This record gives sequence, structure tokens and C-alpha cells, in this order.
Amino acid sequence: MFVIFVGFVFILSACSPKQPPKAVETSSGNNLEVIASNLQIPWSIDKSGNTFYLSERVGNVVKIENGRVERQSVNLEKPLSTASEAGLLGFVLAPDFQESNKAFAYYTYTDSKGQINRIVRLRLENDSWVEEEVLLDHIPSGPVHHGGRLKIGPDGKLYATAGDALQSSIAQDVNALGGKILRLNLDGSIPSDNPVPNSYVYSFGHRNPQGLAWAPDGTLYASEHGNSANDEINRIEPGKNYGWPVIEGKEEKEGMVSPLFTSGSNKTWAPSGMVYTDGKLYVAALRGEAVLEFDLNAGTTKEVISGLGRIRDVFIEGDNLYFVTNNTDGRGKPGENDDKLYRMALSELKP
Repeated sequence: MFVIFVGFVFILSACSPKQPPKAVETSSGNNLEVIASNLQIPWSIDKSGNTFYLSERVGNVVKIENGRVERQSVNLEKPLSTASEAGLLGFVLAPDFQESNKAFAYYTYTDSKGQINRIVRLRLENDSWVEEEVLLDHIPSGPVHHGGRLKIGPDGKLYATAGDALQSSIAQDVNALGGKILRLNLDGSIPSDNPVPNSYVYSFGHRNPQGLAWAPDGTLYASEHGNSANDEINRIEPGKNYGWPVIEGKEEKEGMVSPLFTSGSNKTWAPSGMVYTDGKLYVAALRGEAVLEFDLNAGTTKEVISGLGRIRDVFIEGDNLYFVTNNTDGRGKPGENDDKLYRMALSELKP
């Protein structure tokens, strides 16, 4: 077993339960609260009760509870890749987490066969996580474009985004797992109602899908990195072809789906994690260095938070929006105590 281990529990700044979250001001004029600091390339946000769990690309899970922040080790069966954009990526708690102590993770590893992505089930034991079972292996991995988002849909299925691993042709190959949105049962088996028979493929023709979110009526939306520009926000329907590499941005072709929103050929968002609320999608933007709001009814796009650098994931609970920066990922400009988990009231977002 390959062990990724932090030899001690590292208490981050803002760890004292007696100390309230720190308020900060961004260049957009938004008042924010810092919930946790000194994170190491945080990638995914989830929450159980009053406790946050964040995955870090370097191979940890950060637990934030009652103002106390601790870094938990993750023991994986394969050596974690340190390639660009790779590592411990998607992380989502099992629906019965409070009873089972289980979660699902997507990570990039290396072995004698090269670099590969896999989806596994983890179990929490004595404040560390152990890889318990492999649900899906041999998802293509390349220098970049690993995908990596995991979400449990309203149908109780596990959804995963898989990038094209810089092999654009596999996005159009329904027999390949890369360049896809995948759908699994929680035990790793193929759902009987998947659109491609005996296949995990839910939709195809994707370049590097990053975020997933559902509306209350069950409609699925996804964010996707374009080629230099032409980033996309798509409405995902089972079995549909989203065009890459045949079309991109506003281009159209029979049998292929064009996006609801695109950054266009002269602008890059590099959209990542996303959430839905009240007819709007809130999307983390890496290159765009913002939280973006997409109004699905009005068809409009705007920045609602900026001035904090690269944003990797977003999470909404009640009236609050939470998000993590990614300035320590090698492509940003880390500030003091980066990276951070922030909180902001939805009512205070930039109008």
C-alpha cells in the first residue's frame, strides 16, 4: 500500500474556536469572512452537519469543525501523481456518511503502466482516510485535462467528469472514458438506465469538464474548459454529444449540442466547480479569477466576486456562498496565508 501521510495534525490559522472568522475586503468591494487559511491547493468542498471536508491536491482532506481546522492523512493504494493539474481531486461524502464514515474520491496515480485516474471509496478511520475499494479505474490521464469532479446527483448516482487527457479524439469515442461525464452506481456498477448500454458514459464530446450542478427539477449543468478560450456552460442531457473537438464555443453542427454560455474566442474563464440556486449558476473561475454568476432565465453573465485570485470550487448552504482559492497551484500568485476558504452571504454579492 502506498501511503500519503502527514506526520502530524497541522493546525491552520483561524483554528481557534474562540476566534471569529476574519472579515476581508476584495477589490470588488465585497465583505468576506475567512473560514480557514494556509490550505494546500484545495480542490473540492463538501459538508456534513456543521463540519466541512476539503480535498487538497497534494493528498490530504482538511476537516473544519467549530472553528478548528485539522489536516487528515489519506492512505491510497497507488502513488499519487504530482503532474500538472493532477493529484487528489474530486471528493464527496457518502449519503450515509454520518453512519458509515465513507466518501468517494477521484485521484491521479502513476505506476508501471503510466499515469491514470481512478474513482475509489474511502473510509474514515481514527482521523485518517483509507482507500477501501476501487469503483472505476483506467480513466485516461495525460499531462493535463484530468477532469476530476465528483458529485452525487438527485437520483442517488455518482457522477464524474473526465478530461480528454490531451487526446482530443477520444472525446468522440463512446468506448473511451476520457472526454466524458460518467455515471456510476455507488457500488461502482453501471446503472441499467445509462444512455450507452453497458457503459459508464453519460455524455460525450467534452474537452475538460470541471463542474456539475443540478436544478431542483433534475436538470444537470456542467462547466468546461475550452481550447485557450471558448469556455462553456452546458445543459447536460443523457447520451448527447457536446462537440469537442469538432465544434467549440458558438459553433453548431447537426447532432451536437452547443453551450448555453460561452466565454467567446477572446476571453478565458477556466471555469471549475459550480452550484445552482434560484435560477442561477455560480461558477468558480481559475484564469478568470472570479466567482461568476450565470442567470439562466435572463441569459446574462457577470462577476460577483473578484480580487482574490484563482477560484477552484464553490458551495452553497442556506443563504451563504462558500469558495476556495487556488493560488498555490503553481499558476497563481499566492498572497499571505493562501489558500483560503471564504464565506459570503448571497445577499451581499456584487449587484
